[in-house]
Amino acid sequence: MNDEEPFYKKPRILLLFIVILASFAVMTVSYKNGEVNVGNNLKYGLDLEGGSWLQLQLQGAIVQLDADEKKIIQTEFAKLLNDPSVKIEETTFNSITFTTSTQTTQKTIDGFGFGKSTISQASDGSTRISLQINREYAIQKYLENNLNAEIKMIPGNILTFEIRKTVTQDELNAVLKPVDGKVNSFKVGVSADTREETKKILETKLNSLGMKEIPIRTVGDNYLLIDLAGVDMTTAKDIAGKPGKFEIRIQVNGNETEHVLFGTEITPGLPEKEKGDIWGVSFTLSDAGAAALRDAAIQYGAVTNPSAHNLIMSLDENVVFDAPLSPELAKNIQSVPVKNLVATTGAGDEGQRKANELQIHLRAGALPVKVEVIGAGQVSAELGSKFKSQILIAGIIALILVAIVVSLRYKQPNIVIPMLSTSFSEVIIILGFTVLVGFQLDLPTIAGIIAVIGTGIDHLIIITDEVLAGGAMPPDKVYKSRLTKAFTIIFSAAATVLVAMSPLLIMGFGALRGFAVITIVGVLIGVFIARPAYAEVIQGMLIEDTGKKFVDEE
Repeated sequence: MNDEEPFYKKPRILLLFIVILASFAVMTVSYKNGEVNVGNNLKYGLDLEGGSWLQLQLQGAIVQLDADEKKIIQTEFAKLLNDPSVKIEETTFNSITFTTSTQTTQKTIDGFGFGKSTISQASDGSTRISLQINREYAIQKYLENNLNAEIKMIPGNILTFEIRKTVTQDELNAVLKPVDGKVNSFKVGVSADTREETKKILETKLNSLGMKEIPIRTVGDNYLLIDLAGVDMTTAKDIAGKPGKFEIRIQVNGNETEHVLFGTEITPGLPEKEKGDIWGVSFTLSDAGAAALRDAAIQYGAVTNPSAHNLIMSLDENVVFDAPLSPELAKNIQSVPVKNLVATTGAGDEGQRKANELQIHLRAGALPVKVEVIGAGQVSAELGSKFKSQILIAGIIALILVAIVVSLRYKQPNIVIPMLSTSFSEVIIILGFTVLVGFQLDLPTIAGIIAVIGTGIDHLIIITDEVLAGGAMPPDKVYKSRLTKAFTIIFSAAATVLVAMSPLLIMGFGALRGFAVITIVGVLIGVFIARPAYAEVIQGMLIEDTGKKFVDEE
């Protein structure tokens, strides 16, 4: 008889049980707002949940151009100083010296943003100005002033700039003509850095709404595709397509308001309960923002009569928050600028919802480039629910068919049941993984899970056929030898799958990457957790079934 400990107490089987229990826990239990909640934590994508998708075009251009830096300085300072007699005297690699008949100061010249200056008087009584500036920056500054846009210089041997604004080649040539410039290369689009920056800001904005791992896919040089599961079209466009400008104003008289500060002076915190069940969003003002708020509160009487002078927060001129200063804040702000503030939004679930929305607005500062919604679509919730039901039915049918085929092949419950249980456990662990990392389930990821089931059954059949090659449970030494051979085949097959999926993981996007991630994770879970446990299970069950254990052959 077998005097060893029962097979279900072996480390590999215990590890499988622990991982399964942990997967069930993350799928059904969540901790939020100090409370433990039980429910379904799986996140479904657009295909299964319904919702909207957007195609955004990033507005900009990548250009290679040339221009005369001397003409730039002459032209720009002639306008800035209102002096058509500006004359270039000397040009070096990192400085340009010119004269003007206008009397000015170093502070004024430096304030124009062309570089640090040195000012002296020329022999003819004119003002001599030496600017610390190179050719690249002179062109960049000229473009910024004349296109009213942010210009980013792209490192390289050729003068290449990113114009973060919609502009045509003809318009750009017209701007460059007064400074003997021309466009050598023009491409609509933005740089990879700008594209990724825009993507990250949108991801932060969307994640703040609780929509983690929203698929944002980059296409070409200036397109983003966004799937917003469970979000209607109007809301989707407002959230993703209009990041907008955030502003705080103060009520003066009646409906009359005055500007206080913009969102650039604000660093938002997280939504949280302030007192009892009251929700709010904390935020920190910069030094300049705190001083502006104090001055406005004092000037318009908010410190003495706060209820008549609300602070109004707006995004793209749409009011998102409107409330007076608290009496305590009104009192404190009279003596010193207050940097740390809290905007309360109410109690209960509604207060929490408003707090989440306000935090999004606080974080909704301008994107590096403007975006235009050039394509949009919607999947109804009913269609998504139908897909979900169809996939569930397809999965059940697949498991039944697999059970039938395996049963016909082996005709032994002590093999069939562990095999199907192991395959099902892999699905549970994969689903737990998707919850843990915030991955959305959509049609491609479901396809990946089905592919993992197929691969897993293949591997389990390999193990079963190898260890039972003689038709019965072999001695330990033979069993271990056959098991080693089986795992050699399994590891080789798994490595082939990983290599095949790697290009999709690295170069794919969106649906392709999701399919690759689930397939790779599923194969790794099977090879390192499920397959070793299955080998222990069938050995133990077959030994218990025969009531004896073979002795090793000498």
